[in-house]
Amino acid sequence: MEIKNCSVVTEFILLGIPHTEGLETMLFVLFLPFYTCTLVGNVSILMAVISSTRLHTPMYFFLGNLSIFDMGFSSVTCPKMLLYLMGLSRLISYQDCVSQLFFFHFLGSIECFLYTVMAYDRFAAICHPLRYSVIMNSRICVALAVGTWLLGCLHSSVLTSLTFTLPYCGPNEVDHFFCDIPAILPLASGDTSLAQRVSFTNVGLVSLVCFLLILVSYTRITVSILRIHSTEGRQRAFSTCSAHLIAILCAYGPIITVYLQPTPNPMLGTVVQILMNLVGPMLNPLIYTLRNKEVKIALRKILHGKKPISEG
Repeated sequence: MEIKNCSVVTEFILLGIPHTEGLETMLFVLFLPFYTCTLVGNVSILMAVISSTRLHTPMYFFLGNLSIFDMGFSSVTCPKMLLYLMGLSRLISYQDCVSQLFFFHFLGSIECFLYTVMAYDRFAAICHPLRYSVIMNSRICVALAVGTWLLGCLHSSVLTSLTFTLPYCGPNEVDHFFCDIPAILPLASGDTSLAQRVSFTNVGLVSLVCFLLILVSYTRITVSILRIHSTEGRQRAFSTCSAHLIAILCAYGPIITVYLQPTPNPMLGTVVQILMNLVGPMLNPLIYTLRNKEVKIALRKILHGKKPISEG
């Protein structure tokens, strides 16, 4: 009865990054270039993939999808953080908090599934080169991409509904720089044990399973590469996989660190989340551009005003 008669929270206050009082201007100057580079870098990758016919392959189709999700993922949290670092309001409405949590886990989980699909694509290309065009035809690529969207939506819907069906009647200060499950659940007035268990399972273990599937794919890939007799062939195969492996390590390391901690450390969690939200999406364009000759050629042609679409 006490919960039913309580005053329902209509807005939350984001307390921001712990132990950074007085450093807001410096952090704004530090973080703004990261966010700008994320947007510019991912737009560049997307333009290169769309404009160059040489990049109209499954690998670059999924890379284009990854660029879209990287921009969206970073944009879920960074603009609000930059605004309050500028001295603007730290208030976020209840509805906006729900939306932020939903889209954070929706886009984040899609990236996890997408990395898994990209690992399968590399497995098919290197381990079954003669059947690659059949295994990864355009219909299957679209189906896999749509599947990541549907799984991401289901994953995030479960987490969001369990988090916000709980009553929020008391404190409304979120000890974080955005609305995420570990920061929101302590403010709930009801029993949070089920939401905590599902959060641990649905986020941490799903990420872990995806990571293990990627490891299996790359173990098979490594065995196949070592069987290639020519040094040039081995180098080419390793080159196509190395960028993806680096991106995976940058993505999965923070996720597993944040959501599989037995006793969450707020400061560690915040630092890792900043790396995941700001640095990771910015690194992907650099990783794939610096280590990929075809993408660099397509970007040069765009910058010099040539039409990559005329490529054979």
